[in-house]
Amino acid sequence: MPQFCDVALPVPLETCFTYRLNGAEPVVGGRVLVPFRNLRLPGVVTALHDRTPSVEAKHVLEILDAAPVLDAELMRLGEWISHYYLAPLGEVFRTMLPLGAEVKRARAFRITEAGWAALHQSAERGSSRRSKRSADEQMLEYRVLDYLAARDGAREQTLRSALRAGRELLAGMARKGWITAEDISSARDARRTRRIAQLKEISGKLNDNQRKLVETLAAAGGRAPVEHLRSLEVPPSTLATLARRGIVEIVEEPAEFAVSRLAGKPALDFPLNPAQAAALEQIRKRAEEKQFSVTLLFGVTGSGKTAVYLAAMQDLLAAGRSAILLVPEIGLTPQAAANLHEIFADQVAILHSALTDAERAEQWHRIRNGDARVVVGTRSAVFAPVRDLALIVVDEEQDSSYKQEEMPRYHGRDVAVMRGKICGAAVVLGSATPAMESFHNAHSGKYALLELAERVEQRPLPEVELVDMRAEFQQSGEDHVFSRRLVEEIRGRLDRGEQAMILLNRRGYSPVVLCRSCGETVQCKNCAIALTHHRRAQLLMCHYCGYQAPVPKVCPKCASQYIYFLGTGSEKLEDLLHGTFPTARIGRLDRDTVRGRGDFERVLSALHAGELDLLVGTQMIAKGHDIHGVTLVGVVGADFALGFPDFRAAERTFQLLTQVAGRAGRGSTPGKVILQTYFPEHYAVRFAGRHDYRGFYEKERQYRRWMHYPPFTALANVLVRSDELAQALEYSGLLGRWLEKNPPQGVRVLGPASAPLARLKSEYRYHFILKSQSRERLNAALRALLDFAAVEKIPRGKLVVDVDPVSLL
Repeated sequence: MPQFCDVALPVPLETCFTYRLNGAEPVVGGRVLVPFRNLRLPGVVTALHDRTPSVEAKHVLEILDAAPVLDAELMRLGEWISHYYLAPLGEVFRTMLPLGAEVKRARAFRITEAGWAALHQSAERGSSRRSKRSADEQMLEYRVLDYLAARDGAREQTLRSALRAGRELLAGMARKGWITAEDISSARDARRTRRIAQLKEISGKLNDNQRKLVETLAAAGGRAPVEHLRSLEVPPSTLATLARRGIVEIVEEPAEFAVSRLAGKPALDFPLNPAQAAALEQIRKRAEEKQFSVTLLFGVTGSGKTAVYLAAMQDLLAAGRSAILLVPEIGLTPQAAANLHEIFADQVAILHSALTDAERAEQWHRIRNGDARVVVGTRSAVFAPVRDLALIVVDEEQDSSYKQEEMPRYHGRDVAVMRGKICGAAVVLGSATPAMESFHNAHSGKYALLELAERVEQRPLPEVELVDMRAEFQQSGEDHVFSRRLVEEIRGRLDRGEQAMILLNRRGYSPVVLCRSCGETVQCKNCAIALTHHRRAQLLMCHYCGYQAPVPKVCPKCASQYIYFLGTGSEKLEDLLHGTFPTARIGRLDRDTVRGRGDFERVLSALHAGELDLLVGTQMIAKGHDIHGVTLVGVVGADFALGFPDFRAAERTFQLLTQVAGRAGRGSTPGKVILQTYFPEHYAVRFAGRHDYRGFYEKERQYRRWMHYPPFTALANVLVRSDELAQALEYSGLLGRWLEKNPPQGVRVLGPASAPLARLKSEYRYHFILKSQSRERLNAALRALLDFAAVEKIPRGKLVVDVDPVSLL
């Protein structure tokens, strides 16, 4: 039996760690609980061996899995992600395994010798004279010491509940050396259960509360969840008394996982047209060959791409195989899950970040056990442990939310392609506005290309009318949010009982708060960005770090009372629509209104059911929604993103305009789009108005080729960040000088320069942009840079290496 195992731990270090085994043998791909510094961490075993390490190896504390949680294919995928995106392997495996609920995090505290001395001194001299707050804190510290002195340590949760000792107080006592903390994390059963009350034989007398509870159970068919009985307003002891008397039995059952059902027509409720049938046949053929392939399904909005996906998945499931469907945002997951559930019933599993840890773990185990063979979810669902994977579908593959903006910074679409290659599965990328890289790969023959050039049932694409807001101002003499044409079209739709969507891709009421006396804008204290006014919350908010501040009555700089709220966000847009159309039923979809898991579905269901006339929103309303009553889409200020200092600005604008325009006219009534713009001559706006993706692609690819940007060049963004400006400058200067002395072969380096967002979340930011025709050379240059940073003792957390960035801000 091997004596040692190598373990990948979820820490920002590019190495695995060796531990000694304690008799029992773990499995490669399984998890173990090990000591790391003063913590207990779960990690994935990468190797078993007898090679004695050069330092004393600590012992494995606990084996968490009898069988691998990552099979050989997923282990290979994790290793590829680690190499390609230069991410620590342990961080990659943590992202791949949504099993955090199976390790119970806990700490215990013990009193030290210094703590005993402090306790004795306090008993001898009493409390010192301090402010009331300091005295209260001191008394609480002594109570904690007294509590720990009477026992052999106590859990943090016990101290917090019994003594109300907060984490800051305990951390302060640890810094003083009075107490020590020990990590006592351990494995736990994370299966979700619910308690059910079952009515048995009724005997003896019942008081009023008992009778009320028994009658409720009888009316419910003899059984009901215990949490539902709490609404009866009877004491909790009533149920316990009935259970002791044998009148009621309390049992535990696995908790159900609710799948949302949205109103609307199921995606497979109509026959496929010839173009859809031809695309389906090609996808089915590639999946049945059990060989890796990538197909770009390029179809206009409303062409029935979803129906093709689902029909292909239905065929594969009938053959006993599995499939994964990736959607870009959590908001689209309920709609996709509802479609899949209609067809595949309980064989559907859902994976996304809005689930609790326990729910994610439960869904993961269903997939791994083979109980669910169809998986729908956001980018992390690409790691689902499905058996006999035949097909991976990436819907709206161009969407930037497939890119993770934290370690590991992987792109869900590209990982899906690599997983398909490792597993021998067919990969389908679907979009009406493909990413430049994807269409370039299809154009060059690397990917197969399938096209759906027309909408289903021969419905026409919506007519797009451009409204030049510069001319609107000249003609009306006033600066209006809504053009006269948009108001006229909305009124006509309301008169005919039709629905409309209005897009403004900016949250809040006003994006800038400005002093008219001195010109100062109210900035976030943590970021180099203006705070956004949220009128209903009566707050100024930062949409990057979450900082909040009260709305100022005077200028913080000059004390002037002339505060001006500049610009329009989706909240203000909703108010303006209420004022213009007072009888209309108006809803709003943005991150301020979608707080809970059911908020998005509730608004969308109301729109489906005809309970809303107008829906206002940010880009959340632009993608994937199939609402047949919407015949008008108004676009307000969507072209301001063209001014962003990012090479993808035109591509993003074109995609957003095209996608939101595609929400109109998806039913039997033709649709129309009113596109308000200050840049009517810009090619992104003009081609979006003509639904001409190929025209946009040809124009954009010229600029990309001239400027050496993707898809013609591999790109990486290296960000240096620190909460101290001097340190950020020092580190970026060190790296810049090293790159000048050691220019990487075949790699062009731009920078260092201040990042467009120079300060974010209290960190100053400088960046380098690296371009190369060769991915291998780019990877080697980045590794050499990280090696130099390690020699210079630049902490890994101060460097962000983003390969294939979707944003340079």
